[in-house]
Amino acid sequence: MKPVTIILMVLFSFLSCSDSKASSGLKGKKVLIVFGGWEGHEPGRYADILMPWLLSEGASVDTCSSLKIYENREFMKTVDLIIQIFTMAEITSDQESGLLEAVKNGAGLAGWHGGLGDSFRNNPAYQYMVGGQWVAHPGGVIDYTVHISSSDDPVTMGLSDFKMHSEQYYMHVDPNVRVLATTTFSGDNDFWSKGCTMPVVWKKMYGKGRVFYTSLGHVAADMQVPEALEIIKRGIRWSADSKYEPAEDLVSPVY
Repeated sequence: MKPVTIILMVLFSFLSCSDSKASSGLKGKKVLIVFGGWEGHEPGRYADILMPWLLSEGASVDTCSSLKIYENREFMKTVDLIIQIFTMAEITSDQESGLLEAVKNGAGLAGWHGGLGDSFRNNPAYQYMVGGQWVAHPGGVIDYTVHISSSDDPVTMGLSDFKMHSEQYYMHVDPNVRVLATTTFSGDNDFWSKGCTMPVVWKKMYGKGRVFYTSLGHVAADMQVPEALEIIKRGIRWSADSKYEPAEDLVSPVY
């Protein structure tokens, strides 16, 4: 096992014990991790890191390295939370409809970076569910700041602005997602983007399903930033309550 993976597993475990104020939202829940696609986003490593933490939170966890699991409608009905880590792939119509149906009927969906926000470029119905789609990361891996724009939401409460050295995602975003954190482009790369403020963390509803997304997490080492790690953990917990808590009104029009 690689050193970074061991460090992150310890961080997940430590923060799980230290976060006494937040309900886990995972005890007794059935979680499905679906991972694969482009290896540059380290889907397998993320799955390995998540598994022990989810189990320590009391979840029952299944993992699958194929999108074919989405075709199993009876199995998908039993899932409380889907964590997808699948970048730049192709999904069949049957697989896509199985996923959309599961979330629409109440399964939570959580993910980050390209694993959820750049999974299926040819599938607008999928992108409509997620609430956005990656289109660029000017400059590649750069230094940038994440601004907490909603300090009263459980996913970001108590967190302060923080720095990242990673890909700063430029995305096409549904204007009716509830934005919890943003980043502003400097214009040092692609000068015409200077001053553009872009969502980094959001949540939304798709039918009865809670959907959580953050553009953080290009590689697993990004989770060594405590705030990035905590946001993903809290987003997973929030999404996992999809079938058990009332639907939230998350429509937040900006136009």
